[in-house]
Amino acid sequence: MTGRIRHDGVLIVGAGLAGLSAALAAAPRKVLVLTGAALNHGCSSAWAQGGMAAALGADDDAVLHAADTVAAGAGLVDAAMARLLADHGAEAVRALADLGAPFDRDAQGGFVQSLEAAHSRARVARVKGDQAGHAIMEAASRAALAASHIEIRSGLRLRGLLLDAAGGVRGVVVAQEHGGLLEITASAVVLATGGIGGLYADTTTPPELRGEGLGLAAMAGALIGDPEFVQFHPTAIDIGRDPAPLATEALRGEGAVLINAAGERFMTGYHPDAELAPRDVVARAIHAERIAGRGAFLDARQAVGDHFPTEFPTVFAACLSGGIDPRIQPIPVAPACHYHMGGIVTDADGRSSLDGLFAAGECASTGVHGANRLASNSLLEAAVFGARAGVAAAQAAEHATQATRRLIGADLPESAVQDLRQAMSRDAGVVRDAEGLTRLLRMIDDLQLTHGRGAVLSAARLVAACALARHESRGGHFRSDFPQTSPDAKRTFVNLADVDQDARLRIAAE
Repeated sequence: MTGRIRHDGVLIVGAGLAGLSAALAAAPRKVLVLTGAALNHGCSSAWAQGGMAAALGADDDAVLHAADTVAAGAGLVDAAMARLLADHGAEAVRALADLGAPFDRDAQGGFVQSLEAAHSRARVARVKGDQAGHAIMEAASRAALAASHIEIRSGLRLRGLLLDAAGGVRGVVVAQEHGGLLEITASAVVLATGGIGGLYADTTTPPELRGEGLGLAAMAGALIGDPEFVQFHPTAIDIGRDPAPLATEALRGEGAVLINAAGERFMTGYHPDAELAPRDVVARAIHAERIAGRGAFLDARQAVGDHFPTEFPTVFAACLSGGIDPRIQPIPVAPACHYHMGGIVTDADGRSSLDGLFAAGECASTGVHGANRLASNSLLEAAVFGARAGVAAAQAAEHATQATRRLIGADLPESAVQDLRQAMSRDAGVVRDAEGLTRLLRMIDDLQLTHGRGAVLSAARLVAACALARHESRGGHFRSDFPQTSPDAKRTFVNLADVDQDARLRIAAE
């Protein structure tokens, strides 16, 4: 049974930092925020450990931050968007501090900042070492709950989009906890549905984040950017958990080192920056050490030692829960899916290629991350571009046509999801090749024939097909059969229909 309601304002799907930033910025326009889990749960924002990158120090500025962002992105970053992000970085951190986010401060009241990989300055504002995401989300959640223009409804899972006759987006279809579907029409829709970590068996993100927003937007015809670029965090704590707890990069910034089972440091043999090399380099090095049987461990005994409970309480608790005392033992680590650089293509104000549809946060592709996201730019992007999307959506909500049809993706049974996750980690993981990606696409085809076209399979297809089409290695995308980086740096811009056809043609030709 399907219920129907109309919201006269901005409709936001997702209550992470991007969604709440959009909601707060849309004032005084009425905003309805939909979330599957309770507020401050089930979103990657709340799990972020390192913090928020911004040029807050006297030795830093937005030009340097933007340059580091461009360099980390391996030739694919939109320099203008990176500069826009960096220009608003300090302002975004201070705004969240004003909302109550308890960033660590020094004796003079300034922000304590950590150094993370590929940053030329210590510029990551943090909270108690590794609790930035949770603390920032608590502050944003309090502000959203107190805002008179915002209504938040939980227990609603995105299942489809409502479209007008011209293909514009005019609402969503959600599944209710007690059963049945609910159609909610609105003048403007902002997708802030997070990433695709739940498509992978090895992930550091909430497993329920399976690319539904990305997949549904693609099914509706939205332009998608760079879906093949997935960032694998090098140091997921390898204690057999799903999802894997994270050992924040700030530990390496504090001097923790990577060793093998024999106690030997190995990163110096892979990159001159050793443990502070770009994340993709460190992830592949750990992957190689593990494949070779030498193992990989993060040794923070000297760098942190007895200070673990107070300086990195989240990591400390996760390690203890797995029988590891990081004060006296190295932490077993492995790469795991952590962030999706690709997504729904948007402009600087969150507008997608579909009228009425906006996107913000990890499900969007603004061009600021390129092939490899700079550490701790994700919360910053969520705050800066989320707010911009909220303002633009509030303005767009003045003019809209009526919905005439609905697009609903087929649900994938949980057993099939688990099979897909294993295949994604195996064939579209840290190291890829044509054989594995082709095998993965055939599996996606088989699942679609059995269960129908849906958002999850569409998101997986975008990643796999575009990874197969990119005959080079760049940033988070590494092809063992094409290990060199092409001199011609080009972003990927695709529609699902084109990807579908091209993948079938490639498979048929092999």
